[in-house]
Amino acid sequence: MSAPAPSPLAVVDAEPLPRQEEVLTEAALAFVAELHRRFTPRRDELLARRAERRAEIARTSTLDFLPETAAIRADDSWKVAPAPAALNDRRVEITGPTDRKMTINALNSGARVWLADFEDASAPTWENVVLGQLNLIDAYTRNIDFTDPRSGKSYALKPAGELATVVMRPRGWHLEERHLTFEGRPVPGALVDFGLYFFHNAQRLIDLGKGPYFYLPKTESHLEARLWNEIFVFAQDYVGIPQGTVRATVLIETITAAYEMEEILYELRDHAAGLNAGRWDYLFSIVKNFRDGGAKFVLPDRNAVTMTAPFMRAYTELLVRTCHKRGAHAIGGMAAFIPSRKDAEVNKVAFEKVKADKDREAGDGFDGSWVAHPDLVPIAMASFDAVLGEKPNQKDRLREDVSVAAGDLIAIDSLDAKPTYDGLRNAVQVGIRYIEAWLRGLGAVAIFNLMEDAATAEISRSQIWQWINAGVVFENGEAATPELARKVAAEELAAIRAEIGEEAFAAGKWQQAHDLLLRVSLDADYADFLTLPAYEQLVG
Repeated sequence: MSAPAPSPLAVVDAEPLPRQEEVLTEAALAFVAELHRRFTPRRDELLARRAERRAEIARTSTLDFLPETAAIRADDSWKVAPAPAALNDRRVEITGPTDRKMTINALNSGARVWLADFEDASAPTWENVVLGQLNLIDAYTRNIDFTDPRSGKSYALKPAGELATVVMRPRGWHLEERHLTFEGRPVPGALVDFGLYFFHNAQRLIDLGKGPYFYLPKTESHLEARLWNEIFVFAQDYVGIPQGTVRATVLIETITAAYEMEEILYELRDHAAGLNAGRWDYLFSIVKNFRDGGAKFVLPDRNAVTMTAPFMRAYTELLVRTCHKRGAHAIGGMAAFIPSRKDAEVNKVAFEKVKADKDREAGDGFDGSWVAHPDLVPIAMASFDAVLGEKPNQKDRLREDVSVAAGDLIAIDSLDAKPTYDGLRNAVQVGIRYIEAWLRGLGAVAIFNLMEDAATAEISRSQIWQWINAGVVFENGEAATPELARKVAAEELAAIRAEIGEEAFAAGKWQQAHDLLLRVSLDADYADFLTLPAYEQLVG
């Protein structure tokens, strides 16, 4: 076999990394270049279509199921491909970035699946992008260990039969990878993440009895799912593995996708594994799309919007019914609590809430659910074990009792809760603290005993923006205004400085994070994604 032609991709403005040549091979880069050539033009069209649809929602303040795809929804004969053995039992899934320690801990966690995250739980520094790929290659070849330089504790993989199955999440369609360019233009981050992972690991995973499995984030329509399906078909032919080896689980974390769940499964039906209910991004998407819709679309404090809210129940129950009707897995939302090493009472209360949430999901028919910390795996496992027993899933529960009308999904005003001043303060606190960590290259951050990622920062800044633009008046009589947001942000910055000390404050990116939060919360021109202006400021 002749050597591949030199890749037309250029690596730009990137410091060399240890062992990067094992990831950025000529053959792998040639594959990414071909993905870019073939599929980026369609991706660009779909991003433009998102903007057109947003404008239509601004004009009408409503959404409905698509009339042009009614025949797909009415046809009861089609199903997605049967789940491969490695993805048939997904009762607990752990999520997290692909740094070396997390890779070992997640694989060892006892969860059935690890969502290896290059998206919301990972700040896309070049080091995170490339070394995250290397860590997964090393895990599959059992060439991975880690010693914590602070504690001296060592980490190593358990036997192969005890490891979680990996489902990898690439970046969303809206993000570019500035360090890889084609004729001077950045390659979409999604194609970089997918392409490098697939090229290096597809055959290796098949040899391990598994396969290249993916979570698809931020999907807004079935046409975006169709593009992914075309990518999968091309990629499988390119490396010479059977069609249908790839499996994809789509996060239904945008309000528009909630109206196209069946169509999304249909487009991916030979490669579909299921759908997931992603809570924070879903709320962010509601604010983003209905931000001009007036008082009836104003969300209360984020922690007041539980999964028992009527419009959230409509969303999750429709997801379970849709998945099981089509033979797909329905995966529930995140338990984000991070156990305290110091406060047993905090843990006791939080564990009870996690158990109640997972009991509800298992009882509603979900086949599995997410946790953010290994200590939550046994709690979630017990909830699903109690319902599933020895069964791998409960796809036989068709939930034909569920009936959801189009208006039910956007009945935001069915909630009694209202925005509060404390809610504003919490949004500012979480926003500043998360963005500061992100700008230092950390995408998954424990804040106030919760694992926060980019989705929680998005809902934080979106709520500040929405409350100000809707003229919300809080329970203490204060109006949500730019001046109030600036005052609260200044107080929070001063509190952080006092909490951590001058030296640590100066060493961090606190002022930068404060300024960026206020920019995306107060600008009249609402940024589609916080991570777009943040990426311009990300070093590395």
